[in-house]
Amino acid sequence: MKYLVLLVVLVIAFSLWKSRREPAAPERTKAPQPPAPQDMVACAHCGLHLPRSDAIVQYGAHYCCADHLRAGPSAP
Repeated sequence: MKYLVLLVVLVIAFSLWKSRREPAAPERTKAPQPPAPQDMVACAHCGLHLPRSDAIVQYGAHYCCADHLRAGPSAP
């Protein structure tokens, strides 16, 4: 009889221990994709390369900041 009680206690303890454990191997998700490359343009004044979306465009020339826009293109 005491072995039966011991077996029941062990089964209960094992089931509690197993239920509190972390779930087995979580699902792997795909790694996030890096952002797509952007077109780069050179500043007409200083030659700095910057993304086209950040450039200031005037008369087809690209500038990195308002000061360089006011100064105009540099002489070649």
